[in-house]
Amino acid sequence: MPETRPDPLLEIADDLYALPLADFTPARDALAKEHKADKSLAAAIKGLRKASVAAWVVNLLVRRDPDQVDQVLAVGAALRDAQDNLDATQLREFTKQRRQLTASVTTAARRMAREEGVRTTQAVADQVEATLTAAMLEPDAAKAVRSGLLVSAIAATGLGDLDLGAAVAVPEALGFSATARPVPAPDPTKRPQLTVVPDPDAEVKARKAADARVAEARAVLGEAEKEHRSARRAVEKLRARTLQLQAEIDELRTRIAELESEVEEVDEELGEAEAVQEEAQEAVDEATTEVEAARAARERL
Repeated sequence: MPETRPDPLLEIADDLYALPLADFTPARDALAKEHKADKSLAAAIKGLRKASVAAWVVNLLVRRDPDQVDQVLAVGAALRDAQDNLDATQLREFTKQRRQLTASVTTAARRMAREEGVRTTQAVADQVEATLTAAMLEPDAAKAVRSGLLVSAIAATGLGDLDLGAAVAVPEALGFSATARPVPAPDPTKRPQLTVVPDPDAEVKARKAADARVAEARAVLGEAEKEHRSARRAVEKLRARTLQLQAEIDELRTRIAELESEVEEVDEELGEAEAVQEEAQEAVDEATTEVEAARAARERL
């Protein structure tokens, strides 16, 4: 039986997405030129997208500590298998345990990223944890994570409606397992040999890298400005609503004051009317007594 050759694009992608985030674009472009004889492969390499920070952190975790990732995925599979037979109390307990596990693994992933010189924000950490949660809820998300070829974070509801087309570098990533690349332990018996090798293209590469960073920064700025405009519109709308409600409150307070004054006037009139009523009742009682006395006198005649 002939041996199946691995997909060259997946092998190349496996190496590319293992690189530091800043090295991805120049390395990808260099590999596309290197394989220009195979136009199809070169175009596929050139089309590989740079991972988001959250996706890169997950990819790093998969390569640095695949055993821990496999444990997360195995727990997720076990929970999915047991879900139909669990009562509400057990489901809540397992959900709590799942959150604790993903939070712990996310902390470890952030530490690995920090060791690589990348500091992650809380927003990025939330996306990493959401991706790990999705991998526990959805089998395909688990395959995407294990591939180490994520380009964006994943969020899942557990309802099976997950679209991973935009989350992985290539569709063939599902079912592929990233090559483990643990950090080698330093050898205390060996001292590093440092040599300086001049790079004739260093200036050009630096300019290209700087241009790439500027482009990325502009894209981030564009998104931030878009979010700022949206937030400003929301604030203006809420401020207008606040002014409207305050005006209504002031109007109601004025009306309440008017009604309270009217109540006082009515109370005074009521007191006077009750006094008149009592006097009238006394007159009725006296007249009734006189009528009865006159009737009795007549009957005696």
